[in-house]
Amino acid sequence: MTRQHERLMLVDGMALLFRGFYATAFRGSVMKTPGGIPANGVYQFMRYFLDAVDRFSPTHIICCWDMGSKTFRTALYEGYKGNRPEPPEDLLPQFDLVKEVVNAFGIPNIGLENYEADDCIGTLAKQYAEEHNVLVLTGDQDLLQLVNDRVQVAIMRNGVGNYEMFDYQTFFQKKGVYPQQIVDLKGLMGDTSDNYPGVKGIGEKTALKLLQEYETVDQMLENLDELPKGSRTKIEQNASMLHLSRQLAAINCDIPVACASDRAEWYYDGESARQKLADLSFDRLMSK
Repeated sequence: MTRQHERLMLVDGMALLFRGFYATAFRGSVMKTPGGIPANGVYQFMRYFLDAVDRFSPTHIICCWDMGSKTFRTALYEGYKGNRPEPPEDLLPQFDLVKEVVNAFGIPNIGLENYEADDCIGTLAKQYAEEHNVLVLTGDQDLLQLVNDRVQVAIMRNGVGNYEMFDYQTFFQKKGVYPQQIVDLKGLMGDTSDNYPGVKGIGEKTALKLLQEYETVDQMLENLDELPKGSRTKIEQNASMLHLSRQLAAINCDIPVACASDRAEWYYDGESARQKLADLSFDRLMSK
């Protein structure tokens, strides 16, 4: 039975940290700790995080991370995310620093070699949704495929405190497909952000139309003769990339990660958190 009063918030740590870094780095002056470590991304991460805690009142929190750029997806397709530049030099030391701050708040940091944070989030969402309501906090549209009657996704928009909420009841109205169709949608149209092409020549409009008519790529392929000649030819010529793109788009919700409910409970040692913020000279966050 679902514990209706309990809500697990799964935080996409990479999304918040990168967003926080770029939202502040453009100003030109990078905040540093008393020890000289750049900290603007971590500071803004905490602003986002504390606002979300205030807004969504979770009873449990887990923060998930990538564990390097090489994963099973880069093994499948060498070009996966190959269009992304290396992280800025000022951001590099903040990867460890932000985890220290998260740990000081008593929040588990979860990551697994060879997998992305998305896979950790998907797996934990599946596990916790059996007994909890789950909220995923991210800026990454890929995670929308996780939405169901027990899992909501909050997509962060510009600024602090600005979210677009996705739940199963309103999903089709907003996206034109259901959450379980997102993988097939990306298989057809590709993803420029993650650098895989899908079916060359098929964009979002055509992909949506095909899925609204046939529901799944598999059903579409079974009725390939019914498709307009242009779409049929493109799909036939790019069939292998269509299937590969679906593999790349699909979040793996069965990887070997877990986190006990009592470990994720949102109850932190106020002194530990205050001391860590004081050590970093995050004075404005102390009042939070």
